Amino acid sequence: MSKDSITPLILCGGKGSRLWPLSRESFPKQFLAFNKNNNKTLFQNTNERILSLKNLNNPILICNEEHRFIVAEQLRESKIFPNSIILEPFGKNTASAIIIGALIAMEKEENPFILVLSSDHIIKDEPVFINVIKSGLSFAEKGDLVTFGIVPTSPDTGYGYIEAEKPFKKNNVEGHKIIKFLEKPKLKIAEKFIKDERYTWNSGMFLFKAKTIIKEAEKICPDILNLCLSSIKPKLQDFDFRRLNHNAFEKLPNISFDVAIMEKTKRGVVLPLNAGWSDIGNWKSVWENSHKNNEGNVFKGHVIAKNSENCLLRSESRLVVGIGLKNLTIVETSDAILIADQNQSQEVKDIVEELKTKGISEGQEHKKIYRPWGNYVSVSEGVGWQVKLINVKAGAELSLQMHHHRSEHWVVVKGTARVEVNSKISILSVNQSTYIPLGAKHRLSNPGKIPLLLIEIQSGSYLGEDDIVRFEDNYGRLSS
Repeated sequence: MSKDSITPLILCGGKGSRLWPLSRESFPKQFLAFNKNNNKTLFQNTNERILSLKNLNNPILICNEEHRFIVAEQLRESKIFPNSIILEPFGKNTASAIIIGALIAMEKEENPFILVLSSDHIIKDEPVFINVIKSGLSFAEKGDLVTFGIVPTSPDTGYGYIEAEKPFKKNNVEGHKIIKFLEKPKLKIAEKFIKDERYTWNSGMFLFKAKTIIKEAEKICPDILNLCLSSIKPKLQDFDFRRLNHNAFEKLPNISFDVAIMEKTKRGVVLPLNAGWSDIGNWKSVWENSHKNNEGNVFKGHVIAKNSENCLLRSESRLVVGIGLKNLTIVETSDAILIADQNQSQEVKDIVEELKTKGISEGQEHKKIYRPWGNYVSVSEGVGWQVKLINVKAGAELSLQMHHHRSEHWVVVKGTARVEVNSKISILSVNQSTYIPLGAKHRLSNPGKIPLLLIEIQSGSYLGEDDIVRFEDNYGRLSS
C-alpha cells in the first residue's frame, strides 16, 4: 500500500428537515448533538472518529455559505484545523462537491487518497469502521472507486441499495465489483434484497485516489469536470473560507455522485460495513439509536413521564410531561412543539414543506441565530419593537455598523461590554446600560474572559436584519 496521505472530504450541506423542529435550514441536523454521553455534534464526531488513521491530512469541508461560521466554530471546539472550508453559494448535490474537493486537495498534494464522508451519520463501532477504511485503501491504491455498503438489518425502503458481483462472507472485510445501484425499493423487493448477501445499503461514503476520480470524471462527465475547474478559478480566499466562482458553479447540474460517476464507472467496488451505522434520517431512528430506560423511553431535557412506553420526549426550554403515552415522539423547542406517531416520523418533512409554502418562519429558522461572534435569541416582539438576548464570545467583536430604521437600548446582564458609539468608547458592567440612536455608528465587543450577555431592545419602523450598514468587520461581511 502507498504511503500517500489521506485527505478527508466532509460533506456538510444537508438540511435534515425530518428532524424538525430541532433541525432547520438555519441550523441543520449535522450541527446537533444526539449522544448523551459526549455531547459532541454529528459533525464533530465525523471529524474526530477518523483521527486514528495514519498519514491523515487536515480535512476539507464543503458547506452552505449560510453555515460557514457554525462549521468553523465546531472545528475550533474540536481543535481541528481545516485544510479548506469551501462555501457553496447554493446546493448542487454531491457530484460537484466531491469533484471540487478532489481538485482542491490536489493543490497541496499530487495524488492523495480522498475519503468522502457525510457529516450527519452515527457510527457506533468506530474500530470496525476504521478497519474497513484501511481495507479500502488497498483497493483505492489499485485504481478502484470504493464505496462502503451498509450491511442491512431490515428491509428498509428509505435507503438505496447496491448490488455486488458476489455475496459477501459474514465477518469478512472484502471488496466486490459493483453491478448496479438501485433506487429506494418497495417493501416486497427490499425483503428479497435482505435475504441476498450481494445487497447492501448505499451509505454515500467513498474512498479513491484523487487522480483516479479526476480521470474518471474526464471520461464520464467532462462537462461537469470543466465547470468544477472553472468554479475554483480564480482562487477566492475569504479569511478561513474558500469561495467558488458563482457564475461557473451556477451552471453545474444538480446531480449526485452516484448517478454522475458511480453508476457509469467500471472501477466501482463495494466493501461491506457492519459498524452500527445510521444516517439519523428521522425521529424514529433517533429513538432507535439512543439509550432507553426499562420502559423503552428516551428522555432528554426537562422531561417527566408516567405509564408511558417506547416514546421519545425531548425538551429544549420547558418542562414536558407525558402520561399514558405509547410510541410517540414529542420534541419541544422555544417556538414549536412536534407530537407524532413514531411510525409516521417520515411525514415531518412534508410538514416542513407546508410551513415553507405558507411562509411560516418556524419551518426554516430557529429563535437562536448563530453568528461568528456568538448568537442571539429573539425573546419577544411586537409592532415597532423587539427584544433580543445577545451572547458575545470572550474576545469577540461585532462589526462597526449603523441602522437606518431603528434605535437600540443595551443592558448588560453578564460579563463586560466595550461599546463604541460615534467614536466614543465606554465600558459597561452588569446592570449598566446604554442607548444607540438611529443612524449612529456603533460597535459592541467583549474584552473579558467570560461570555458577554446583554438584553437588546430595538424600536423603529423596520427591524429586519438587513437594516445593517457595515463599515468595518472582522469576518469579511462588508458586502452583506
